[in-house]
Order: sequence, then C-alpha cells, then structure tokens
Amino acid sequence: MSDASTALGVRLYPDLVERGGLAPALIETAARHGLDLGRVTAPAQGRSRFTCAELHSGQGVVCVKLGSQARYFMIDLRVSGEVLARGDVMDLLQVAKVAAAWQSGLTIAELTAQFPFMEEIRHRPAPVAQVG
Repeated sequence: MSDASTALGVRLYPDLVERGGLAPALIETAARHGLDLGRVTAPAQGRSRFTCAELHSGQGVVCVKLGSQARYFMIDLRVSGEVLARGDVMDLLQVAKVAAAWQSGLTIAELTAQFPFMEEIRHRPAPVAQVG
C-alpha cells in the first residue's frame, strides 16, 4: 500500500490516492475546469502532505483538510492567520470553485452568498479592560 493510500484511506478518497494527494487533485480539478486557484502548497512531509492543501492569493489563504470518518472537505478562509469563513462540502470541484472565487476577489459576504455551505465567522470584540 502506498503512503498516499495509507494516509488518505482508499475507500473514502480513491480519486485523491490516484492523484497523489489533496493538493495535486485540486490543481488537476481546477485545470480541468479553467479555475485559477493561486499558488497551491502542501506540507513537505508526514501524513498531512496528502491530506492538507493551502491555496494562497492576495486575499488570503484557503486551507483545506479532509474528513477522516466520512468523505468531506473542510475549508477555512484565513486572512493574517484569522479564520473569516468556514465550511465543508463533499465535492472537490466545489472546493476549487470556492478557492477560485476567493482568488478572484469576492468578499466574504459575496462568497457565503454564492456558496451556502460556507459560513462567515463572527468574531466577538475583545473585552475592554475596566478601570476600577
């Protein structure tokens, strides 16, 4: 059994095993559908090199990870390390479409309207120190 099939699970992600992991599968899917994902990276070593991908653009980073018990893709949209939107979906093409929309400059509000499985993360304001 290959490193990719051990890390990914052949039953859940046979298409990703065939392509050598999540990042190469995203690149191939985007190319097949004419989508611009920006720069795509994966960790250099360990199991996560098959199960994680980051798509870098001027807007920020789209971080994608795999579900381990069922087939789904977890998506975080991050700016300066802060998660602004999050969602999960079962279709790899939808992941590529989210990343391409983010790459093209869609705002979080536009992106969550276009992709209902994505949800904006509302951040609470930092507590104000009270002087007593």
